[in-house]
Amino acid sequence: MSTALSIDGMTCATCVGRVEKALGRVPGVVAARVNLATESAAIDAPGVAPAQLIEAVERAGYGAKLRTQTAAQSPQGSDREAWAVFASIGLTLPLVLQMASHVMGVPIHLSPWTEFALAAPVQFVFGRRFYVGAAKALRGATGNMDLLVALGTSAAFLYSAWQVVTASGGHLYFEAAAVVIALVRLGKWLEARAKRATTAAVRALIALRPATAHRLDGGVERDVPVEDLKVGDLVALRPGETLPVDGKIVEGTSAVDEAMVTGEPIPIDKAPGDPVVAGTINRSGRLIVETKAIGGATLLGRVVAAVEEAQGSKAPVELLVDKVSALFVPAVVLVALATFAAWWTLGSFEQGIVAAVAVLVIACPCALGLATPAAMIVGVGRAARLGLLIKDASALEGLARIDTVAFDKTGTLTEGRPSVAAIVAKDKSALLAAALPVQGASEHPLARALVEEGAKRGLTFQPATDFEAKIGEGAIGTVAGRRVLVGRRRLLEAEGIATEAYAADADRLESEGKTVVWVGVAGEGALGLVAYADRIRPSARRSVEALESLGVRSILLTGDNARTGASVGRAVGIGDLRSGLMPRDKRRILQELAREGRAVAMVGDGINDAPALAEALVGIAVGSGTDVALETAGVALLRSDPALVADAVALARKTVGRIRENLFWAFVYNVVGIPLAALGLLNPLIAGAAMAASSVSVIANSLRLKGWRSVATGETP
Repeated sequence: MSTALSIDGMTCATCVGRVEKALGRVPGVVAARVNLATESAAIDAPGVAPAQLIEAVERAGYGAKLRTQTAAQSPQGSDREAWAVFASIGLTLPLVLQMASHVMGVPIHLSPWTEFALAAPVQFVFGRRFYVGAAKALRGATGNMDLLVALGTSAAFLYSAWQVVTASGGHLYFEAAAVVIALVRLGKWLEARAKRATTAAVRALIALRPATAHRLDGGVERDVPVEDLKVGDLVALRPGETLPVDGKIVEGTSAVDEAMVTGEPIPIDKAPGDPVVAGTINRSGRLIVETKAIGGATLLGRVVAAVEEAQGSKAPVELLVDKVSALFVPAVVLVALATFAAWWTLGSFEQGIVAAVAVLVIACPCALGLATPAAMIVGVGRAARLGLLIKDASALEGLARIDTVAFDKTGTLTEGRPSVAAIVAKDKSALLAAALPVQGASEHPLARALVEEGAKRGLTFQPATDFEAKIGEGAIGTVAGRRVLVGRRRLLEAEGIATEAYAADADRLESEGKTVVWVGVAGEGALGLVAYADRIRPSARRSVEALESLGVRSILLTGDNARTGASVGRAVGIGDLRSGLMPRDKRRILQELAREGRAVAMVGDGINDAPALAEALVGIAVGSGTDVALETAGVALLRSDPALVADAVALARKTVGRIRENLFWAFVYNVVGIPLAALGLLNPLIAGAAMAASSVSVIANSLRLKGWRSVATGETP
């Protein structure tokens, strides 16, 4: 688990690099990832105290504090600065009107000292933050946006002030300096407001958990802050209230609405012994819940942590941006100096000042720093609201490249809750008496289904001794001194048990799409068959069709027999079937597909399919937010809905597309703007407006992802 810090004072991509370097120099830090859009840092530093990390950031010239989930994460410095923004605009407006009046042919004249009086507060009061930021950058032997703004506006202001004091009668550029500061502050204010919109998804998740809880102390309800609860505390829930903790119901029955966490639209009936999770809503009866997890340890807390970690991760393309940004500001300063020198050499000192100021202002690398994280934040947040947890930026980029999806069958395309459909045996009681003790020692879904069937029939048993699980084959155990085998036909045949007597029955049941398990006793023969049925998920076919519409091929990998697999394949629309597979076989098939040049995602339950999930370009775990799903796969589905797989691919493609668009426009602003400014074709006023617009436009383009529609349902999540 990484340490999360909120960082104050970053203005552009170079600030990001500087903070990362400062954190990277702390002994014990493995990796540090800084995000400009969320103004945060995630640091992998086992055993390093947060105070050491905060001190390193502060030495680099920035503010830092420990970041918690209890405070809704929103970027720093936003609406509180509105008065400063509008005050600077108010002082700048007369200077702009004077300039505009000359263009329109109805000139307004302000005295030089009036211009000085209007511009000075803008330069040194409202522009103070740029000088502070520039000084910090210089102390760190680097450059940033603040340095460019401070250099550019100071040059224009000081040159004009010198003209006023000496009464030289030259042209004044107070409006250029004031406009740049006012526009940059306006742009940063609008940027902060827009950034709050990009992080709305995380704040919405955090808001699901109530701030207080009704704790039972000696049978008496007391309202306490959620932070004061401990594991083992009893919490009372009234109808309509939101659960503050993960826990187990110890008293009461109710229908619990889990839609806000899992996306399931129908409230689920809950009774004593059933688990409940924070963020869900108690719809009817009064409940008493024993606390099992609080805060960041709850499912909701882990979801928020996973989303924030993904939003703060760096896409591979962003590494290039970091390298460019590190050299960008020094290069721009050199270009500005060369521009000034060139114009002065040509005999135009004033034009040199104006052109150099325009170069410094237009080149601020804000948009570059925001291009990737802004789109990542909106895209990953959108995915979270849909029920998709994307682990990091690499997983997102991998999803965007996917052209093949390999589905496991049980628990993925089917519900994973098999039930006994038929028992074929000469003596069913004898078969159950032999099989139940072996299956009772197993955790396999088919084993649990047989145990449930035995319970319905009122059968009791003692677990088998010498139990041995044969992964992908079945299980073996000793029951009343007999060696009992429960599993595939080949498991029995390997022990020399004849199976011909039930072969026709097995073929018939498998052709009906049922999973057949054999039961036999070593030295005695086969006792019979147990056939299981597992319902296909309603959205499975829709998922395959949606993937096909995206140009993505689907294949089915199953450990089941070919007949059962083919039946499921026909039902969901998958013609490419690989059956009878062991876990290692699935991994081998993925390796073969990769060698063919396919970009493959594996969809499985996150446990039996772990080797294949790890082998795939992107592993997608289905499992309602279990620890395995959240920690081992690149993508986890909070609800077991195969349609989310198609949505994951589509949303990843759209998000990566927005990142590329953002980077394109961020580079275009500079590639086009800097030469125009150097040639004197772009005055500082336009340069300031363009620089501010570049950052806002990058965020606005990213926010377009909020209107993305599900490819499986056509709805906006």
